[in-house]
Amino acid sequence: MFSVAKGKLKAHMLEYFRKVEETGEELIVTDHKKPVLKVIPYKKKKSFKNVFAKYQGKIKYSAPITEPETEEWGDLA
Repeated sequence: MFSVAKGKLKAHMLEYFRKVEETGEELIVTDHKKPVLKVIPYKKKKSFKNVFAKYQGKIKYSAPITEPETEEWGDLA
């Protein structure tokens, strides 16, 4: 995380934005030494399909997935 004053940011905004993109660090913008803004890199969310792609076709479940499985929990009442 690094910080910069508003006036300096205005003069060199593209440089600071590139630094945030390249390093992934957050940028804190200050006004009279008080933080007023935080610039963070945009991270694209992974889709469900991409997260579990490496497991596709490797996991086998033999019981019907619509039936409740309560035996493993025992008597909770």
